[in-house]
Amino acid sequence: MSFGSPNNPYGQPQDPQQGYGQPQQPGYPQAPQGVPPQQGYGYPQQPGYPQAPQGVPPQQGYGYPQQPGYPGYPQQGGYGMQPQYANWGQRFLSRLIDTIIYMVAYVPFAVIGAKAGAPALTLVGFLLGIGVLVWQVIQEGKTGQTVGKKALGIRTLKEDTGQPLGGGMAFVRQLAHIIDGLPCYLGYLWPAWDSKRQTFADKICGSIVIRNP
Repeated sequence: MSFGSPNNPYGQPQDPQQGYGQPQQPGYPQAPQGVPPQQGYGYPQQPGYPQAPQGVPPQQGYGYPQQPGYPGYPQQGGYGMQPQYANWGQRFLSRLIDTIIYMVAYVPFAVIGAKAGAPALTLVGFLLGIGVLVWQVIQEGKTGQTVGKKALGIRTLKEDTGQPLGGGMAFVRQLAHIIDGLPCYLGYLWPAWDSKRQTFADKICGSIVIRNP
């Protein structure tokens, strides 16, 4: 049987590399010799995501959507982690440290002023104590930590964003602690059994206290 004879039903030369007398597969152009088909010569790209260039592994996020996380909180493998809430003991000790700092700033001047009959010293102690409180609120709003919270390794953040409260909301939260004292300081005790370890002030302001990563 010769090439191109009627016995050859396709009328094409018999190429041993292409199959004896078999027609080419329709639909895709053929790759030239020496170019493997897996390099994409003439084949359509897979739909869905843009292709990463050679040498860039897909797990680096080239063209793939990032996995959702929880802003401001520590991440692991691209997935948001559940924040570790500070327990009641950590919150109590941090509050105790902050109170001691205020007392150290105020009490000596108040006592000396009272014994010496010098109201000016008492006023100095009062203003110094107020200054300490204001500074602590500003630091908590900016960084999430007072001196006591920093010592205990915890911080106050907004629950919905995971970011510090800001000075204004940190001040509002301090005012809301008045509600924690009513009745019988129940709000201060609430973190002992609350699922998110929140006081009433935290629930009002949408704040949480978490452990540092």
